[in-house]
Amino acid sequence: MDTRYAIGIDLGTSNSALAITSITPVSPGSAESVQMVPIMQLTSAQTIDSKTTLPSALYLCTDQEQRQLPTLPWDEGQPPASVIGRFASAHGSLLPERLVTSAKSWLCNSHSDPQQPLLPWNSTLEERKVSPFDAQVQYLRHLRHTILRHELGSNKQPMTAAELEQCTVTITVPASFDEVARILTADAAEEAGWGQVTLLEEQQAAFYHWLEQSGDDWRGQVEQGDIILVCDIGGGTADFSLIAVLEQQGNLHLERISVGDHILLGGDNMDLALAYTLKAELEGDGQKIDNGQLLSLIHSCRRAKETLFSDDSLDSFPISIPSRGASLFAKTITTRLTRQQLHTIALDGFLPITTIEQQPTKQPRSGLKEVGLNYASDAVLSKHLAQFLVRSQINVESNPTLKALATKCQGQQNGIAFIRPSAVLFNGGIFKAAPIRQRVFELLQSFNDNQPLRELQGANFDLAVAKGAAVYARTSARGEGIRIKAGTARSYYIGIESSMPAIPGLIQPLKALCVVPQGMEEGSEFSLDDREFSLMTGQPVEFRFFSSSVRAGDVVGSQIDDAEELEETSQLEITLPPITNTSDQSSQSSPPSQTSQPSQIIPVKLHSHITELGTLELWMQHHESGQRWKIEFNVRGH
Repeated sequence: MDTRYAIGIDLGTSNSALAITSITPVSPGSAESVQMVPIMQLTSAQTIDSKTTLPSALYLCTDQEQRQLPTLPWDEGQPPASVIGRFASAHGSLLPERLVTSAKSWLCNSHSDPQQPLLPWNSTLEERKVSPFDAQVQYLRHLRHTILRHELGSNKQPMTAAELEQCTVTITVPASFDEVARILTADAAEEAGWGQVTLLEEQQAAFYHWLEQSGDDWRGQVEQGDIILVCDIGGGTADFSLIAVLEQQGNLHLERISVGDHILLGGDNMDLALAYTLKAELEGDGQKIDNGQLLSLIHSCRRAKETLFSDDSLDSFPISIPSRGASLFAKTITTRLTRQQLHTIALDGFLPITTIEQQPTKQPRSGLKEVGLNYASDAVLSKHLAQFLVRSQINVESNPTLKALATKCQGQQNGIAFIRPSAVLFNGGIFKAAPIRQRVFELLQSFNDNQPLRELQGANFDLAVAKGAAVYARTSARGEGIRIKAGTARSYYIGIESSMPAIPGLIQPLKALCVVPQGMEEGSEFSLDDREFSLMTGQPVEFRFFSSSVRAGDVVGSQIDDAEELEETSQLEITLPPITNTSDQSSQSSPPSQTSQPSQIIPVKLHSHITELGTLELWMQHHESGQRWKIEFNVRGH
């Protein structure tokens, strides 16, 4: 049997990683192996090297840099218009107008079109800007070039394009990603040459890695009725998921029961807070710190934070930044970050011990707001975690099946009901710092009124997502192994115009119809056969899509009288072709023929389908002609 491979891609906000494992079963008694693929990249202006992770940073080179920078093998000697990775991140931080970061977060920004050239944000390089979608394509293309040079097996031969086509590929996305961001990620992978890929939630991938490294012992670490919190905090984002442990026919099974919102808050915020604290001290002593020096200070604070958290014997860490003086003998500016400052800012500032009713503060809205990413307005991660646990209780309460799974872990504090996790799995670079893990653990214990809480051991905070994605791809390809029952993380709805008499001064509310219930699994489909709707064809119409992460009890056909109760996901303006008088009665939004009639209002029924790859299709079908139209949740804005 030819060896085939499963590939896992962690397409991260701050860093990306690539893992590979064999699909072909190993010989009895041999251990399965998941390997990280070293990623070739520029690490300096003169050096090309391979590293385990690839910073998700794209730097737009100047004309001079294009002539001088070394080229990667796949550039075939052509001057690079842009570079990706460590050099891009470090050099670009000094020239932020040329640096693209956080492209992944822009995919789920509801206030912009991620396929328009927006990045670098606020840059004056208008003709050079790239879209968030294109940035993701470039990262994925870089990873594809890397895997095609990865040496396989005992012969140490690079993988061929034909062999890559036979691989099973899984790309991770945050559980909090909405359908638009998921579809765009899958489209980016196809455009980058990966073909069709499967999407997997990052928090599930981290859990699959934990299952893999635990072996059969995982059943001894958890028990029926457990609710496991996967707490995933990286450089720029925080995501939470809950996984329930249940028993079926004497065996333990797993089901994801709740996910949180995509929160733009993480370790980078701590670095900024530390840097601004030291900047204020220096300026209080008469030193003026410019933007370039501030960037250097941020990087130094990151190193200081990591060093102090890893070495308890140090009371402080020295920091030096270049002076602004032009003299050849100008001195550097020196200061220190103390352990007390680190504790006060990083722990007490971002992760204080709060109570469950302390929720994130919503700042008063100004009449005008700068367009950009929807950063968290409250920097206290403790409050966001409390909010997630409260919203998770609301979610499971709406569904009797989920409520039964969480019976043992339903808590109440100060009159507020919430899910009380019995175990926690940490993931994300921030948790390499033991004091941060300990503080979050203490916070959860305080929520639990000191009820028993376990930390699942064996996490790999940086690489678990890529490795877990490869494990999932291997499990899927073999059709065997432990699977987390999950399905869609949110319920999805389409806006329905109300049918009611016009009343002066009254704006008719837009209703919302559930077309995909939370938990709808890949490969499944639903038809709403007992209702008909009027569809306008032949002229421009608008479709509005909504979602919710706290309405697990809704089923296909559930109607919300006021769509404003939900989160708007996307809007689509389109002209659907009228019914055609042709023999082909199954066209998919084909252009109208010469025999087409003008605009029509026709009766249709709705049909929703979650593909095997995890993306949503919504069809509207006219019964008499058999013609149907597909609309996708893949457009933001108008």
